Amino acid sequence: MLIVMAIVAMVVSVIGFVVTLILNAFVLDDYDAYGEVAIPGSRTLQLPAGEVTVSFHTVVIGSPKGGLPVPPLRVSIGAPDGVPDPQLTENFGSTTTVNSDARVRVWVMQVPVAGAYTITTDGEVNGYISPRLAFGHDSSYGWVAWLFGGIFALAVVDIVIGTVWLARSKRTVTASPTPYPVGAAPPVSYLPTDDGVRLEQLRTLAALRDSGALTEAEFQSEKRRILDGR
Repeated sequence: MLIVMAIVAMVVSVIGFVVTLILNAFVLDDYDAYGEVAIPGSRTLQLPAGEVTVSFHTVVIGSPKGGLPVPPLRVSIGAPDGVPDPQLTENFGSTTTVNSDARVRVWVMQVPVAGAYTITTDGEVNGYISPRLAFGHDSSYGWVAWLFGGIFALAVVDIVIGTVWLARSKRTVTASPTPYPVGAAPPVSYLPTDDGVRLEQLRTLAALRDSGALTEAEFQSEKRRILDGR
């Protein structure tokens, strides 16, 4: 039963992991939550404090093999008065393509203070259709994939434990039982001798006489017959 439950848990965890990855990539990943800026172009966006993802977003014909190639890009960010400039860190992600729409994360930006930031973009984007930079955030449900991964790992451990326990149980059942202590000789059966049979018969006669079932004369007669071996 333990192994069966573990196998079911493994199947559920694999399905859940795959579904979560798909949802995070195509549905829950709000890559353009704070807006987009055309390349080249300039626009003021309202950004929250904390981490903001910056993705290269364009229209493609067909699905790009090997991922969406990212051209040389340049971006400058004007912070509100008295606010430090946000820090950009290169952080390439995997390409996500839905129909003819493709995007790939190129930077992660740390915004010190929420406010309106003026973003100016430029780059070598000849040949790209409607290129732009999208500002948003990753899915907030990424931890669900890790949860299913943990369930899968626990299921593997349960299978190992169940397999070991089952093997030991089979060895215990199939082991030959020892009817007497190891090293001791088996009990020997003895057949009763003639004297033993006569002694038992005399005891029976005495009991019958004492109970009144036999008279003293009958007892003496049967006793002599037994002793004579007739």
